[in-house]
Parts: sequence; C-alpha cells; structure tokens
Amino acid sequence: MNLLIVGGSGFLGRELAQRALAIGHTVTATYATRAGDIPGIHWLPLDLRRSEEITPALRETRPDVVINTAYRKADWATTADGAICLAIAAARHGSRMVHVSSDAVFSGADVRYDESAAPDPVTPYGAAKAAAETAIRRFAPDAVIARTSLIVGDGGSVHEAFIHDLATGRRNGVLFTDVIRCPVHVADLARALLELTASDHAGVCHLAGSDAVSRHELGVLIADRDALDASMLTAGCRAGTGSPGALDVRLDSTRTRRTLRTTLRGARDFLRREP
Repeated sequence: MNLLIVGGSGFLGRELAQRALAIGHTVTATYATRAGDIPGIHWLPLDLRRSEEITPALRETRPDVVINTAYRKADWATTADGAICLAIAAARHGSRMVHVSSDAVFSGADVRYDESAAPDPVTPYGAAKAAAETAIRRFAPDAVIARTSLIVGDGGSVHEAFIHDLATGRRNGVLFTDVIRCPVHVADLARALLELTASDHAGVCHLAGSDAVSRHELGVLIADRDALDASMLTAGCRAGTGSPGALDVRLDSTRTRRTLRTTLRGARDFLRREP
C-alpha cells in the first residue's frame, strides 16, 4: 500500500512511518521545517498552512491512504483549516483518509466519552480539532477519525521530557491530580492506526489507553520507570485556578477495541519498571 503520512517528522508520525515501512508499505512522510532521517522513506515538504501545497503533494505521491498526524495547538490554520483542505483534496484524488483527532474535543462535563459522543470543546485547540472532525465527516464520509489521548513512548514524548525536567530541577511546575486522561503508548497507537488504514472502517473511533490516570500519577509512573526522584514532582489541583481546559476526560475505546488485534495498553502497564 502507498501511504502519505502528513506530519511524518513528529513523534507519532515517525513511529507510523517506521512501522509502515517495516511491514512493507511504500511511505512518503511530510515535514513542515525539517525532514526526518529514517532510511527508505521519501521525505516531502508540506506545510498545511499553505493549502496550495496540498494538491501537488497528492499528485506527486498518488497515495492509497493519507494519514494526518499534523497539528499545532495554537494554530487554527494547521489544526482545522489545513486538515479540512487535506481531507477534501484526498477525497478528490480517491485517497482514503485517516485523521488523528484528540480528546480535547470534549469538555469533561460527562467524564466518560464513547465514539457516539458529540464534541463540546472548551479550548481553542479542542475547537480546531472539533471543526476538523465535523468538516471531514461531511466532505470525506469514508474517512476514519481517530481520537486519542496523551501519547507517551519510551522516552521521546514531550510529556516524558517535561517530567525529566521537573524531576531533575531544570524546570518548575505543578502536576495536577484532578486532570485525568487515558494515555496511550505511541507504538500501540501506530499499530492500531495502521490496522484501521488497511480496514474498511469509517467514522469516529477511539484509540486511548485502558487506564485513566491523573497528570501527577502519570508523572510518578514515568519517574519510577526512568529511576528519577518522584518526590521532586509537585502535586496540585487545577480546579479553581482559572486555567483553561477540561479536567476529567476518559475516552471509552471499548467499541473500537473489539475491531482491533492491537492491544491498547494502559499507562500502569506500559510504564511499569522492568525488574
């Protein structure tokens, strides 16, 4: 299969590109500023903020499937407008679309959200993701919209880097005990996305880990795995601080898991320290 991975130089995009190549797909991966360094992958410059770059990229690569992992949290032009233009162009070229979305589309008012839940975002990033979802479902009804949560790896994610900085005193900060998510390992997420890519699944699916953990618990788990001093991680509550964003958002991935061979492990499992 010929895959175009948009945002291929990012944390998730790199994992997807490596795994897709390993199982025999032809892979083109895009980058906005700097190409990746994975051998065997064709690297293509593409900035979703410049919609005029999208159609030439599709003409050049002729992908069977486009997987969009690109986003910028503070940038509507990339996260919403760019994703929508990409989906429309992919549909015109007859390419299947797999769009990675986020649990940020939810307010936390209902705490638990399955695939049928309607977005009710409370942040600009969540609103951009929700807008992209709505338009993609309209213009590319055969697309997969894969909502996920915090993406963690074996040391390469921004979440892990932040915990290392806190635990070693390089940064100051508070890890909230009342902000709860369902983190997923990047390898599990990539495998699940590639499964969906090769399936006839369409519509919204949830790809989150099986454990609901607070930001503080996640930090402690990372610190313990990496033999860091967890006592350096300051706990606090975000409620009442005026800081924007949802508190407790738990993606229910039960329905999607039934269709997958890939196991979406919980954080307490994939962050367990090896004896």
